[in-house]
Amino acid sequence: MKKTEKTFKIIAPKIPKKLTSIDSFDDTIHDEDLIIGKLISDCIIENQNAEKVNFKNTVFRNVAFTDVVFSRADIEDVRFENCDLSNIDLSGAILHRVELENCKLVGSDFAESSLLNVMISNSNGNYSNFRFSHFKKFKLEESFLSYADFQGSDFTDISLVNTELRGCQFSRTKLDGVDFSTCDIEGISVGLEDIRGAVVSSLQAVSLSRLFGLIVKDPF
Repeated sequence: MKKTEKTFKIIAPKIPKKLTSIDSFDDTIHDEDLIIGKLISDCIIENQNAEKVNFKNTVFRNVAFTDVVFSRADIEDVRFENCDLSNIDLSGAILHRVELENCKLVGSDFAESSLLNVMISNSNGNYSNFRFSHFKKFKLEESFLSYADFQGSDFTDISLVNTELRGCQFSRTKLDGVDFSTCDIEGISVGLEDIRGAVVSSLQAVSLSRLFGLIVKDPF
């Protein structure tokens, strides 16, 4: 009997129709500040270092984050559009109902974070760090995350579509049921027990077999 494919739905951010518009950002953000109901656009947020900042019901559009540390931030019902979050430190953050579309996440640090109902699309997250993070209802599509680090992470209900994951680190991450078949996973680091139960294409299976010392030989 064919196994029924498990499906799930990503819950989109709850964004109010009326937002307070901000097109410049010179304020200093402090620990545990609350930023709620804003449309922050066409500006740079820089030289910020704060813990447990709360971002709620907010849209960031065409915003560049430079030298920003928001460790253990609480990010809920937030959308990032055309933003540059390269090298941002969001380690230990909680992301709930968050969308990142057409964003730069190169070298971004999400280590030890929790991501629930999160979608990343058409984005570049090469060299990003998700080590020891928890993912539940997470979708990644049409993006680049080569050499990203997912070591020791926990995956539940994950969708990976047409995404480059070359050289990613998946050691000690259970990949049972994760479908990589539309992605580029050349050169990933993964253990035999970790990859067990993952869904891959026939070409990917041949490539992965070499990681474990197997020699694939055509009998004819």
